[in-house]
Amino acid sequence: MENYDHNKVNFREFILGGQDGLVNVLGLVLGVASATSSTNIVIISGIVATVAESVSMAAVAYTSSKAAKDYYYSIIKEEQTHVSYKPKLEENEIKQIYYKKGFRSKELNNIVKHITSNKKLWVETLLLEKHKISKVEFENPLKSGWIVGISTIIGSLIPLTPFFFLNVKTGIITSIVFSAAALFIVGAIKAKLSIGNWKKSGMEIMTIGIIAALLGYGVGLLLKGYGVLV
Repeated sequence: MENYDHNKVNFREFILGGQDGLVNVLGLVLGVASATSSTNIVIISGIVATVAESVSMAAVAYTSSKAAKDYYYSIIKEEQTHVSYKPKLEENEIKQIYYKKGFRSKELNNIVKHITSNKKLWVETLLLEKHKISKVEFENPLKSGWIVGISTIIGSLIPLTPFFFLNVKTGIITSIVFSAAALFIVGAIKAKLSIGNWKKSGMEIMTIGIIAALLGYGVGLLLKGYGVLV
């Protein structure tokens, strides 16, 4: 079985939701803030976006996790059925798999006999060699949904919070600074969880996020020029 660290997976989901919420809401609030002088409009827009984004991300996390889990167990059930009711066919598949690996004669027969003498090992071998699926554990889909949904809310609040305490002009600058720092930290953490340069990863995530936000800001200025918001 693959080593499966539930805490690491949960943390990755938390980072994913937080990053998505931060970038999307940052772009929206900057776009709205550049087109209006009303903090109330910015805050209301940000809250609406936060709710919609968190529900959407939670739903995606739930459905994707459930789909992966359902697919995995459907393949297991299919191979278990074949092993039970079509043993000769499945035995031949094992033989062909190891024949292609270069095994012959007595050595090949011994391998096939060893694998097919244990149904659990037989099914696991078919999963790995035939379907290229390793035996894994899965997160509870509901848990994944909750983690991503909550982290999306937390990430969304980072660019939105300054507008609760500051005027629009100052709020824009503060929101960008806070968000840039948070995005850099997210990128650095991502690198630490995998293999990569934390400084480079931090700068990449921060740059991408800020560019996306500035596009939203530009759209807001364009709309303001047409008198859409004041």
